[in-house]
Amino acid sequence: MDKQDSLDLFSEQGKFMKGKHLVTIFHNEQNLYTVLRIRVEETNEQYEDKEAVITGYFPRIHEQETYIFFGEVKEHPKFGAQFHATHFRKDLPQSKQGIISYLSSDLFKGIGKKTAEKIVDTLGEKAITRIIENPSVLDQIPKLAPEKAKELYDTLMEHQGLEQVMVALNEYGFGPQLSMKIYQVYKEQAIDVIQNNPYKLVEDIEGIGFGRADELGSQLGLTGNHPDRIKAACLYALENSSIQGGHVFMEAEELLVEVKKLLEDNQNIEIEFTDISNQIIKLGEEGKLVAEEQRIYLPSLYYSEKGLIANIKRILEQTEYENQFPESEFLLALGNLEERLGVQYGPSQKDAIQTALMSPMMILTGGPGTGKTTVIKGIVELYAELHGCSLEPKDYKKEEPYPFLLAAPTGRAAKRMTESTGLPAVTIHRLLRWNGAEGFDHNEDQPLEGKILIIDETSMVDIWLAHQLFKSLPDNIQVIVVGDEDQLPSVGPGQVLKDLLDSGRVPTVRLTDIYRQAEGSSIIELAHQIKKGYLPDDISSQQPDRSFIKCTTSQIPQVVEKVVANAKKKGYSPRNIQVLAPMYRGPAGIDRLNELLQDLFNPNSDGTRKELAFGDVKYRIGDKVLQLVNQPEANVFNGDMGEVVAIFYAKENTEKQDQLIVSFDGIEVTYNRPDLSQITHAYCCSVHKSQGSEFPIVVLPVVKSYYRMLRRNLIYTAITRSKQFLILVGEEEALKIGIERGEDTARNTTLVEKLVQLLPELQDEADKKNQSEPQLENKLQNEDTTGNEDEVDYIEIIKSADPMIGMGNLTPYDFMDEKDA
Repeated sequence: MDKQDSLDLFSEQGKFMKGKHLVTIFHNEQNLYTVLRIRVEETNEQYEDKEAVITGYFPRIHEQETYIFFGEVKEHPKFGAQFHATHFRKDLPQSKQGIISYLSSDLFKGIGKKTAEKIVDTLGEKAITRIIENPSVLDQIPKLAPEKAKELYDTLMEHQGLEQVMVALNEYGFGPQLSMKIYQVYKEQAIDVIQNNPYKLVEDIEGIGFGRADELGSQLGLTGNHPDRIKAACLYALENSSIQGGHVFMEAEELLVEVKKLLEDNQNIEIEFTDISNQIIKLGEEGKLVAEEQRIYLPSLYYSEKGLIANIKRILEQTEYENQFPESEFLLALGNLEERLGVQYGPSQKDAIQTALMSPMMILTGGPGTGKTTVIKGIVELYAELHGCSLEPKDYKKEEPYPFLLAAPTGRAAKRMTESTGLPAVTIHRLLRWNGAEGFDHNEDQPLEGKILIIDETSMVDIWLAHQLFKSLPDNIQVIVVGDEDQLPSVGPGQVLKDLLDSGRVPTVRLTDIYRQAEGSSIIELAHQIKKGYLPDDISSQQPDRSFIKCTTSQIPQVVEKVVANAKKKGYSPRNIQVLAPMYRGPAGIDRLNELLQDLFNPNSDGTRKELAFGDVKYRIGDKVLQLVNQPEANVFNGDMGEVVAIFYAKENTEKQDQLIVSFDGIEVTYNRPDLSQITHAYCCSVHKSQGSEFPIVVLPVVKSYYRMLRRNLIYTAITRSKQFLILVGEEEALKIGIERGEDTARNTTLVEKLVQLLPELQDEADKKNQSEPQLENKLQNEDTTGNEDEVDYIEIIKSADPMIGMGNLTPYDFMDEKDA
């Protein structure tokens, strides 16, 4: 085939570049994103250079081999012209002699020139294609041993299979990144899987939903009530219910209705309930779902809930802690501790410390300002004194386990535990030594070593993570579960803390006295009023530590900018100020506010500063960023906040690729360009992502355009992130709507029901004492919550005063613009 013929042939598939691979500049083993350089031999692009940079998703490309890449040339603002390949294939030899040389090369062990000649003589010049399509044709080759034939086929598939799969997947409409995901799961069987049962993609490939699989199914004639189609819809509905709604199971009737709707809406055809029921039964027989009574579970969630219950029962059945110290000894030690720390514990705090030390497991719950942190410190201090052990990790020999285990769901929450107790605290993932796809190092066969475990911010822990933690606990350990039941539930399925409390089967102490209120915190008072479902009359009145600025959705960016700019002028840094919002899109969304706040805190108006663009986002040194996924190998986890400390362009480092360095409280993590999807700007973040953290200043926009997300627990969680100052911005009516709305639907779990069935009713004296205490709601209702109800016009605030609030001896007037003072 001459050069013009090959140009015409390749051109039929669109724009291409053919060339010999020179060097791989970058290759990500996880998603196979690759940047490489080739020597250009042929192309139908207007491209004059002898070499070209190719980007795309490929396996390891072999040096000095020739490949044809299909895609288009795009101009990179920094690196110039690059060929973005959607798919590729190896350039196979076309002549008889070329095929003989290829098959007898070092690539194919045990195939010499004579054997290669026999193959070509028998199968012709299309020998390679024929072998790939049907390896049994090698049976025709004289004296070719079966093991050598298999090795020849396997080698061909290793070097040619992916190219064929990528081309075929491209024809089915899959982009290169999704194609690589499919190939990594199914390898050379990918096309067979898609052609035989495209609905299997719903089960196995993240990012492919039922709708996409159903499109393929329609093309292949798998329509209507085809069993594979119904099964995929069932699994998709269950998974969507757990991800979107946080449910551990679906009621059978609800699942039937949901699946019927999904199947009929997609193809406008009637499906019988009996057809769906039959496939649900078959999925159960295949182990792909679990049916219990009228409840349908994904297996991972069913066994997580079941396993958590079994391990809680195991922990609670320990009896050696009940009377291990006489009350006189406990009280003496507590008195000594109070004197040494210079504190005086309240009655409920004393009960909490005593219950924790005398029980195998206890729940400590309470709202902001009720002293949970003080109690945690008291528990560890008194445990050390009564057991005669040291709190200093350095006092323990290498083979001697440290008895105190402190953990939280996020890095920031763990850091707060360390700051408040002086003891090392880590994320739950790090405690269990999470290794990504390989799971956790600690499990029932390799349990943790320790004597007492305290888990903070437990409202954030989903059913799956709770199961992983509890199954890793040794028999002889005391467990203290700490959290605020009124905060947002976990992002993942389940509501572990709420269910444990509702079961009444775990010793519980509810802290109700508000200690920080005595220090003049109107934020704490506001939070407790909100959790009871009402908004105080003085919400519009400026308080020493909070204010409310009334404005519309379109005015939110302007007002937030004004508030933050003046706080910055007073010396506050991005680290001290956190803007929280419920939604990412829209004029008052997280994305828009991050753009605005980046330009305020970290501008690049003159274009002289280093920037690294990723999509619509530009990162600069000094930017505040948020980690979006767990990265245990770097000791960085979802929700951690850091600062960009360095940017290196590809020409500036040996790896020849753009890099961003982020410091997470001293832990530096390097992000190559493809990894930048793991972070985002954090000047403004979602309320969910802020859980487990506290900030000196919180700015919280609340407007009706957030309606879909506005819930009492979301507003309560956001407000309780504020340590010193709270600035509410927006519409008072939206705030009222959100506070009046609890969760629309309770999460489907059976944790309460099964704990009640398995464990005897709890009779706990400390709990009884708390039950008899006056309720917080009564206390607050008796307090004077009246205030100035006069509304302040938005325009007047912008003109005359900084909407920041006072601090200590400062008043709101100290935050006015100088020209207005």
